[in-house]
Amino acid sequence: MKSVIDILDLSVEELDDMIKTAIDISAHPDRYADRCRGKKLATLFFEPSTRTRLSFEAAMYELGGNVIGFSEANSSSASKGESVADTAKIVSCYADIIAMRHPKEGAPYVAAINASIPVINAGDGGHHHPTQTLADLLTVYRERGRLNDLTIGIVGDLKYGRTVHSLINAMARYNGNKFVLVSPPELKLPDYVKNDVGDKAEFIETSDLMEYMDKFDILYMTRIQRERFADRDEYNRLKDSYILTPDKLTTAKKDMRILHPLPRVNEISVKVDDDDRACYFKQALNGKLMRMALILHLLELNDGKKFPAIKGESGYVCKNPTCITSTEQELENAFKKGKDGVYRCIYCDKRAD
Repeated sequence: MKSVIDILDLSVEELDDMIKTAIDISAHPDRYADRCRGKKLATLFFEPSTRTRLSFEAAMYELGGNVIGFSEANSSSASKGESVADTAKIVSCYADIIAMRHPKEGAPYVAAINASIPVINAGDGGHHHPTQTLADLLTVYRERGRLNDLTIGIVGDLKYGRTVHSLINAMARYNGNKFVLVSPPELKLPDYVKNDVGDKAEFIETSDLMEYMDKFDILYMTRIQRERFADRDEYNRLKDSYILTPDKLTTAKKDMRILHPLPRVNEISVKVDDDDRACYFKQALNGKLMRMALILHLLELNDGKKFPAIKGESGYVCKNPTCITSTEQELENAFKKGKDGVYRCIYCDKRAD
């Protein structure tokens, strides 16, 4: 059975096939209106969401299926102390596929190895957000006609931005892409993300948004995420680091495209919305189309086998308070050795001390 916890769970061939399917769904929606008749999607959202949850629900309804689930942890048995593993086992009795969002990093992975149906990671803490990346890929493809040989500026919270980590892992598998990473020093991209990519892509780091503005093919803006900061003073100091306004686009290419995973706070002025290069609302539509394609893909691959667990080494303890190991009942700590020779938690990717 296949689940999607990390964008790397999907091969390049699978990504390309889903893009083709999504484009066909957009052109011929009637062909897909009954494809999931009799099937149920369980949306297990342990933290707030608008776009991701509603787009999953819209995707399943437009495929002719049904949706069950909850939109906050307090309306589930998690409020009584039920583990993620037990929740996954129970929901497997009622649904055919699960979409899970959780504030603890690694929670959807725990769900996947315990469920008997496919699990889709709809965002786990500051870790991964593969289905947002699917929306991003379709948007880039439809707007630029390719996924290779692009200069991609990624701006804002690159440390906690799960959409950023997933996007880099995906786009680095296409040839010739260059990433310009724009962030305050405190919010730089974690080294392990770059190490995992290796020499598959070029990275340039800067704190100056305007330095490479005339080079970008894609400008990917992100918000500074208040919910990921333990120190509120640090958040307040960094929250307005980058604000995109029309005057900052005067040197940008006419065919550059501006993306944002949303929600935005104030990092893109509403005056930019009327610019032909602004594509963030198109991204929302593309997200629904790609989630439709993903649901179809996973349901077709469901063979009833369990999602394989990563075999990690014990001997370390994960000290990350946002890792699922900090709360999940009897979940053993386990670590894997990365390409850089460093051991990292198999659930949250944090470095072993």
